[in-house]
Amino acid sequence: MKLTTSRLRICVLGGTGFLGTELISHLAAAGHWVRVPTRRLTHGSHLRVLPTVEVIAANIHDRRVLGELLSGMDVAVNLVGILNETHRVSFESVHVQLTAKLLEEARIARVRRLLHVSALGADAHNAPSRYLRTKGRAEQLVKEADFLAPTLFRPSVIFGPGDTLTNRFQGLLRLAGGFIPLARATTRFAPIWVEDVAAALVNALHDRASSGRTYELCGPEIVTLEQLVRVTAASAGQACHVIRVPNFLARLQALVMGLLPGKPFSLDNFRSLSVDSVCREDGCAALGIRPRGMSAIVPTYLGGESLQARLNRYRATVAR
Repeated sequence: MKLTTSRLRICVLGGTGFLGTELISHLAAAGHWVRVPTRRLTHGSHLRVLPTVEVIAANIHDRRVLGELLSGMDVAVNLVGILNETHRVSFESVHVQLTAKLLEEARIARVRRLLHVSALGADAHNAPSRYLRTKGRAEQLVKEADFLAPTLFRPSVIFGPGDTLTNRFQGLLRLAGGFIPLARATTRFAPIWVEDVAAALVNALHDRASSGRTYELCGPEIVTLEQLVRVTAASAGQACHVIRVPNFLARLQALVMGLLPGKPFSLDNFRSLSVDSVCREDGCAALGIRPRGMSAIVPTYLGGESLQARLNRYRATVAR
């Protein structure tokens, strides 16, 4: 069945989050009608100002509800993922079981296209962490659902305003006076800007040749975890003293921090960091994206060139 790309009806799971917000802004700008389910309407209040976006309070883990959400949709987008488990949600339920429900209900609703965001390093059998193994199992399910003409995306770590990457490191550096104990400091990443990831998804949506393909998405700069922290600190104008934590102490650190509210670092995170997050193929180039690096973007929202920083300097000048 032919899928035209003018005024598509698209249901985005995970649409109120960091990547979802950027993606929906792109989709709305392209004129598509977007349905965004969320646990609480307040989570999607920033999207309700967009005229072609419908935010609905819904439990996407309920198959009946999910079927209703997908009814009449041309495209489904799955951005849902968690970095740590809680007593209420597990990697299995969020990554694997939800994907299985989505595929079945999309089949029944005759959705014609699926975009699914996974992660670099995902592997159902050989990955070191439950996070990456369950991401890999979800990928297997998606690849088998050829009736949805699925497209898979495997980004490295994603950065941008409101991320849980650079902003978290900035907060930790501020709290600790510039000192930060760092596990797996030499693990390599190719951080990619959230706007580039969103653009890649939209370009794939508009390109029928992307159906059935997998795209690895990386930025132009390969950095170690320590270098990533130092770029964050320099962009924010903060002192930075990295304390490299040996693996046996890092495991203990992960066990302790995994018990804290919000799990700032867990044993599963530690295991995920045992593999590099860098691309083997240039998915950005294949989708017509020329990604921008951290050094060009991070200072615009953390450092002296950000709008908030400029406003603060202006207020200080006026006060004098």
